[in-house]
Amino acid sequence: MPCSCAEWRRWIRPLVLVVYALLLVAVLPLCIWELRKDKVGTHSKAWFIAGVFVFLTIPISLWGILQHIVHYTQPELQRPIIRILWMVPIYSLDSWLALRYPSLAIYVDTCRECYEAYVIYNFLVFLLSFLSNQYPSLVLMLEVQQQQPHLPPLCCCPPWPMGEVLLFRCKLGVLQYTVVRPVTTVIALICQLCGVYDEANFSFRNAWSYLVIINNISQLFAMYCLVLLYRALKEELTPIRPVGKFLCVKLVVFVSFWQAVFIAFLVKVGVISDKHTWDWDSVEAVSTGLQDFIICIEMFFAAIAHHYTFTYKPYVQEAEEGSCLDSFLAMWDFSDIRADVTEQVRHAGRTFLGRPNKMYFGAVARPEHSEHTGLLTASSQDPVAVAATSMPSSPSSSGRYQGFDHTELQSKEHE
Repeated sequence: MPCSCAEWRRWIRPLVLVVYALLLVAVLPLCIWELRKDKVGTHSKAWFIAGVFVFLTIPISLWGILQHIVHYTQPELQRPIIRILWMVPIYSLDSWLALRYPSLAIYVDTCRECYEAYVIYNFLVFLLSFLSNQYPSLVLMLEVQQQQPHLPPLCCCPPWPMGEVLLFRCKLGVLQYTVVRPVTTVIALICQLCGVYDEANFSFRNAWSYLVIINNISQLFAMYCLVLLYRALKEELTPIRPVGKFLCVKLVVFVSFWQAVFIAFLVKVGVISDKHTWDWDSVEAVSTGLQDFIICIEMFFAAIAHHYTFTYKPYVQEAEEGSCLDSFLAMWDFSDIRADVTEQVRHAGRTFLGRPNKMYFGAVARPEHSEHTGLLTASSQDPVAVAATSMPSSPSSSGRYQGFDHTELQSKEHE
């Protein structure tokens, strides 16, 4: 039975807004009390100003998430979107807490950076889910297209064969970051406990410099694979307007990373020094606090961009099924990434070379495609029969994504 009654879509949004308003009424006086209790310095003022942006950011993000939950009609597309939308409130709250409690910054910031890898993975899931839904013979269609060369700085490398290999290696390139980032996070926490992490200090005598290099290379390659996939399937991805979505994800991830590196550089050259710590305990705390303060402000603008870029409108349909509990639990289902990582580990040799040893991307339409179907699930079709399948010249009519223009036209017809 649906959650309480079939009318939950009417009251869930007002309920969440009322709860948030009550929470704001309770928290805001505490923030003012903390500000008046402490010695009013730069640190306290920065924390309060950042809190204002956090309280403005969260309702914008929550509204977009709620709208997708209410209109949860295409799970295979909306589940990764909801996960991406959670990035902004997670970044915002995490940075605000780290700004208030600098001693906890290393722990909460590393958790935030792990979610960054998860967001990049879900963006790829979103693209591949749309493609597999709209183009059942995607592999065959990709094989007959013009060869996609590598982009700078890898333009001298041999191009990846179009078709199954290209899709597999792009998926692998993104998935490696979802593994590398948590591993380096655990290493960072261990190094911090051992006293050898030394965050924001460019020196090859500490662990931070090495981990920054590893994370940077892994992140750049993941984003490179996304760009390469878009270049190869630019026309096919046009209905979902991927450029704006990609920029929203890329800017949040890249800006937060490179501004941390830039602030660390300012510390290294002495622009930020022990002479001016602005109520922080050390220059390293100043570096981390400045990064968290900037992120709190940036997330407000990111929330606005995500609201319009990852809009719920293409998914509004008259026949809406499912309970609020199903919609809510679906976005916390991590079985897809677990299945993908397991599949890569199981075929470690082929995975390292980037060669699929079986059909990971089905070339023919399947009778059923649920939200739990893994993107790397083996096709049950015979390879010979698959190769003989005719290639569609247009998107599959079975694809449920109707696009922005269709949604607007549909609303006009109802009027």
